[in-house]
Amino acid sequence: MSKVTETVEQLASPIVKDFGLELVDVEYVKEGSNWFLRVYIDKPTGVDIEECAMVSERLSEKLDELDPISENYFLEVSSPGAERPLKKPSDFENAIGKHVHVKLYEPIEGEKVFEGTLKSYSEEELTIEVTIKTRKKLFTLPTAKVAKARLAVIF
Repeated sequence: MSKVTETVEQLASPIVKDFGLELVDVEYVKEGSNWFLRVYIDKPTGVDIEECAMVSERLSEKLDELDPISENYFLEVSSPGAERPLKKPSDFENAIGKHVHVKLYEPIEGEKVFEGTLKSYSEEELTIEVTIKTRKKLFTLPTAKVAKARLAVIF
């Protein structure tokens, strides 16, 4: 995690909690010539535009006051969407029984990408049930090998 995202996470956490929301993720990325500070918030029933605006306004005031970022940037506060990232242990625990997409740093059984139902999670490993043609197969993946994980929408 970069210094900017760490600092913004510390600033945003109490603001988001004040509104009864969850801070899902903070990204600070350069796209073209512009920098974007993206703050993703959520709650069990989903967030609306007014909640995003309230968090954005309060966070913007705090960022202006403390000025922790030297570059010019665009602040975006939004929902993580249907395919929200899974980063923290609590994200994985809340995703048990749901459809997930997991990419690994290195292959297991010749595969680096797994999509299926998250059956279990611990800090050491997670278990995914993948459907291959008509058969279901369980894969146990070490969490240390997980590069990215997110919820996945089934169409």
